[in-house]
Amino acid sequence: MASAAPQRIYRAPCPGCGAPVEFRSAQSTHAVCSYCHSTIVRSGETLQRLGKMAEVFEDYSPLQLMASGRHEGRPFVLVGRLQYRGSSGPWAEWQAAFDDGRVGQLSEDNGSYVMTFPAELGRDVPPAERFRVGATTAVSGKSFTVSANDEVALVSAQGELPKLPPLGQSFRSVELRSAQGEVLGIDYATVPPQVSRGRAVSLDELQLTGLRAEAAKEEKGRGFACPSCGAPVQVNLAGTLSVTCPSCHSVIDVSQGIAGELRHAQQDEPVRPLIPLGSTGELQGVPWQVVGFQHRMGAEPGDEDEQFGWSEYLLYNAKRGFVFLVDSEEGWSLVKPTTGAPQLAPDSRSATYLGTRYGLKYSYNAETNYVAGEFYWPVVRGQKTFNRDFAAGARLLSMEQTPREVTWSSGAGLSSDAVAAAFGMKDQDRFRRGDAGPTGGKSAGLGCGCLIVILIVILLLVLVVVLARNDDGSSGYTSAPRTSGGSWGGYSGGGGHK
Repeated sequence: MASAAPQRIYRAPCPGCGAPVEFRSAQSTHAVCSYCHSTIVRSGETLQRLGKMAEVFEDYSPLQLMASGRHEGRPFVLVGRLQYRGSSGPWAEWQAAFDDGRVGQLSEDNGSYVMTFPAELGRDVPPAERFRVGATTAVSGKSFTVSANDEVALVSAQGELPKLPPLGQSFRSVELRSAQGEVLGIDYATVPPQVSRGRAVSLDELQLTGLRAEAAKEEKGRGFACPSCGAPVQVNLAGTLSVTCPSCHSVIDVSQGIAGELRHAQQDEPVRPLIPLGSTGELQGVPWQVVGFQHRMGAEPGDEDEQFGWSEYLLYNAKRGFVFLVDSEEGWSLVKPTTGAPQLAPDSRSATYLGTRYGLKYSYNAETNYVAGEFYWPVVRGQKTFNRDFAAGARLLSMEQTPREVTWSSGAGLSSDAVAAAFGMKDQDRFRRGDAGPTGGKSAGLGCGCLIVILIVILLLVLVVVLARNDDGSSGYTSAPRTSGGSWGGYSGGGGHK
């Protein structure tokens, strides 16, 4: 059971309304009154009102003020929250007051968590424009990759805080990640910029108590009329930036809210997912709900005529965030965006992540051609990426690159039977992929007779090609079929923000 050691608490009346305001951490210089939302600065034993803070927006987080836990054996209490917004959407930074006087930041972004602490670069902090996304740099002798460089702004705050950027005023935020899973953040809201460093954590690892009860997390869905056909559209997840109309299948951009005119794009030739949206299934001991689906097409660079397709299901769990269930010709896999940035070899033939070397299997251009459901990034039909898929035994690693960012995902393969059973699908044959081939036991689908017929057909085709070459003197042409690996990753628009 996690519990924080007793601390000296400074309490004084709010200069705005007289309600009690508490400071549990000696490092906290600001606070937001929970009654009148006054922004308060502390100077010694004196409180001064600076203005009024916007109320926090509902993000359906399981965290709340005064929740307690342990990090690396040390107790802490969540005493404050800052809510930011950038080009990829909103995220929160919770202020964790430790019993030894230190203050950490527990960053929360689409169900992913990173605990960081104030750090030093060991040199002057370069200007934000010096950090180019995808470039590598050394920090204290360790290699880091620039994963994000974005304009962000504080939109609301709650509780007591060691820092408080100006409300609504944009500033640069840079993030770097290492192949060992470390995260280094630089906020340019102050002079000099503030640097933090840490790693990914899970709520279970933090042994958190005092979390919000499920009853308190009432899903208050947002509804509006589809701008294309007028049918009702419901948005259920707080972080949704794109949603599809269930009637006309239009993709609707809700990244700027749902008031006023909404941007949308119509879709034709809908693809039916094998697993219906809204389905719940248990994979690797965790219950997941299907909230989004996208179908994508790929082609090797320079060979756009020969395409292959695969599907990606966006799964959601309140404590684990988002993962991707990928359905490709070679089989099913479950992957999640990585916290760290794998180290890509100079020749791009391998990548190293968390001490494991992954070999390159496929490189290809990818394009999204159909989407359905809700997504935490602004997905659009026709969205293009350049992908690389790597493997190390059963482990999978995927890189997706756009002109603006590079994202990585890691995971492992799943058996077809496990996926079908997880979602209660009776027709398991429809789920069989590369993991259930001719030697895969029951329902293999190909007997010895079929194999013999296929071999005969192949020999006849070879004979035809040879005869054609002898007739006209040309070399002839055959296109070898490509066994696609599909995408093991999945796009992560929320990959920044720690």
